[in-house]
Amino acid sequence: MITSGEGKYKVWIKKCNIGDDRVFMLGGGEKSHIGGVVICEPDKKTNIIRLDNHYDYVVLKLIAEEASKKYNTKVVVAGGIHIDNATEEDIDKIVENCRRIAKCI
Repeated sequence: MITSGEGKYKVWIKKCNIGDDRVFMLGGGEKSHIGGVVICEPDKKTNIIRLDNHYDYVVLKLIAEEASKKYNTKVVVAGGIHIDNATEEDIDKIVENCRRIAKCI
């Protein structure tokens, strides 16, 4: 597991290899959940499944595209990060921590 941040801004990611492909689970904040799923293949359009009223796909997409490029394989990233009544500053901190994770996967 890789983590970034502290307290309610802490995010984590777990990886599972399926053959040459990768599956990642992302969570964090005050309560992890499933807010979306992103599937990415090299040189193809990224597929996004967004659950109602969830914006987790933004960071899921960032991670999926980074991992697909790095490993040159199919990647699935699922999960979600929740902070009650998140402010714009809260969201910026979470996104930055997800960017850090994407560089480490």
